[in-house]
Amino acid sequence: MSPADPPDRYDEFSMFHENAEEFGIPYDGPPVVCRRAVPMGDGRSLSALVWGEREPELVLLHGGAQNAHTWDTVALALARPLMAVDLPGHGHSDGGRRGTRNLADNADDVARVIEALAPSARAVVGMSLGGLTALVLADRHPELVRRLVLVDVTPGVTAEKARAITAFVRGPESFPDFEAILARTIEHNPTRSVASLRRGILHNAVQREDGSWVWRHARHRAEEPPEPQEGPRFAELWSVVERIEVPLLLVRGMRPQSVVDDADEAELLRRHPTARVEHVEEAGHSVQGDAPVALARLLASFVP
Repeated sequence: MSPADPPDRYDEFSMFHENAEEFGIPYDGPPVVCRRAVPMGDGRSLSALVWGEREPELVLLHGGAQNAHTWDTVALALARPLMAVDLPGHGHSDGGRRGTRNLADNADDVARVIEALAPSARAVVGMSLGGLTALVLADRHPELVRRLVLVDVTPGVTAEKARAITAFVRGPESFPDFEAILARTIEHNPTRSVASLRRGILHNAVQREDGSWVWRHARHRAEEPPEPQEGPRFAELWSVVERIEVPLLLVRGMRPQSVVDDADEAELLRRHPTARVEHVEEAGHSVQGDAPVALARLLASFVP
């Protein structure tokens, strides 16, 4: 089977050995992972992957247009109990209350999941949209966030800084075949291996009866309200950075695909002087995809 061919049947728990092999992680057999659904009380539910047999120590929130499986390699490298959540309108979760980019709604929904499945989690880790959601979560539900990790995002993110990422996400809603969706993904993710991108598509897209493929998150586009001006909206979260009292870590990718610049880093340290900042030279915006083992080491040192 060529990399451009999808499997006959998708099994979301069948590819962990590929993650481990690609990044040199010891692999003694399939990890203990299960999918859980948490009702939101309004007919919707959010889905999460729970790793391990003990109560999760970490909660991982993915970026926009991603899903919980983006953390698979990080989870394998950490080898500790954790939970990766599908944000509203992503992965196996139902849509959001008012679209998928409402940070307050997202934070309240994620809070329900944490209360149900990981009430004693020692840290919340959020990348991109997940990081902004985690900031609001820390502000609205501080009892659930004991440590906070932002992966390549700050309130300084703007539409201009995220232009390349947005161009990929806002591409075609559907693709005629697997080869087409893989080709576009490779084009927009030059730092990633074809094997890892193929896995990502299988986790993040579904095949329709006519053979075409659609991103899971794209199924909710019609529900989205008009997009506001991102800069002013996100910039309001700088006050949250200033208010939170828990230990804070910013992990910044240093390749051009990052959406964090020197001014953002300086502003974060001005607002939260005790914050720890780590640079990952070999990563762009998707640190968990480009350098998952390095990210796992940083998380392990921040949340021992």
